[in-house]
Amino acid sequence: MKSGFLDKLIERLGRVGPEEVQHYLLRLAQEKGLIETVFNSIQEGIIVTDASGRITYVNNAACELFGFDSDSSVGKRLDERVPGLDWSALSSSAGPVTRDMEIFYPANRFINFYVVPLVMERRSDSNGVDEIRQPVGRAMILRDITQTRRTAEKTIESERLNALTLLAAGVAHEIGNPLNSLHIHLQLMERTVKKLDDHTRGELQESIDIARSEISRLDSIVTQFLRAIRPSKPQLHRENINAILDESVRFFAPEIQDRDIVVEQELRSDLPMLELDRDQMKQAFYNVIKNSFEAMKRHGILRIRTNMDDTHVLVTFTDSGGGMSAENLSRVFEPYFTTKTAGSGLGLLIVRRIVREHGGELAIESSEGKGLTLTIRLPYIDKRVRMLEAGSATNASV
Repeated sequence: MKSGFLDKLIERLGRVGPEEVQHYLLRLAQEKGLIETVFNSIQEGIIVTDASGRITYVNNAACELFGFDSDSSVGKRLDERVPGLDWSALSSSAGPVTRDMEIFYPANRFINFYVVPLVMERRSDSNGVDEIRQPVGRAMILRDITQTRRTAEKTIESERLNALTLLAAGVAHEIGNPLNSLHIHLQLMERTVKKLDDHTRGELQESIDIARSEISRLDSIVTQFLRAIRPSKPQLHRENINAILDESVRFFAPEIQDRDIVVEQELRSDLPMLELDRDQMKQAFYNVIKNSFEAMKRHGILRIRTNMDDTHVLVTFTDSGGGMSAENLSRVFEPYFTTKTAGSGLGLLIVRRIVREHGGELAIESSEGKGLTLTIRLPYIDKRVRMLEAGSATNASV
């Protein structure tokens, strides 16, 4: 700090000596360093702006949440560093504001933030007539509520699936039995029609064929619904995941040729054997591959890759289709939700149920116009229990 600045400061302060000024400045620097150390050690994000919305301070937690660094952010407008944040609406309130938001970069998270105005109070004159409350900025406190929100969503989803399971039992009885009865009566009608003359028989046979087709369609809808909702325990055997993928791709060979689609497989050869229900897992792969083909229509590329980490085998499907918007992506596991004109909306629901029945996880990443990536994680190490070394309890109590 230049001596000229100190001289001016001393002249203004008058009664404050140079040693005291130096002492106060040193204490301010120490306190500022201590405050920054404390703020950087807490998990909540903290962002401080001036009255115009420019960042004056940001701690490490906030930088991690939004994916930027403090050096390049200080002095920039907050709504420039966080696109989509309506700072003008948030700063127009005279009091505190709390909201939730979803962020997609650097990771998909849900954030709760609390914005409070920072006000400097000063008296208008030496007599202390009126206090002037001058807004000097705002402080934003950020909290990651991703886990809490997803736990709540899982609870709601579980309750919804329980209700659907009860509904499935009613559907099987109330719709399945009448469909069987209709099918039997159509067979009886068809026998009678064969005895009629050619003209009359042709007209009635066409109506019978249409009715039978509609019955088959209804039966297929009921079957898919029950398959998606009813829990079924997998029959586990040691299986080679790469072999199941090969079989699944070969099943679609005619469609691959007809649509002129390229399927690239990068299958890791040293994967461990997994405890799987072969038929269920093949059904899951069928649904994923079929969805990819329908998304790409013709002349697309589907990349299938297998890999592994410390606990899971990863199966990744990446297509070159049109992708999905963030809004549609959040609804892909809702029963009967589909973006396709002829889709049932149950395919991914079935896939997720099968994966979860195997103790696995399902993740989908996509952006509109840039394809979609679906990753299935299947455990090969059971970590529900971890045995401690002998004597660790004794050592801990010493």
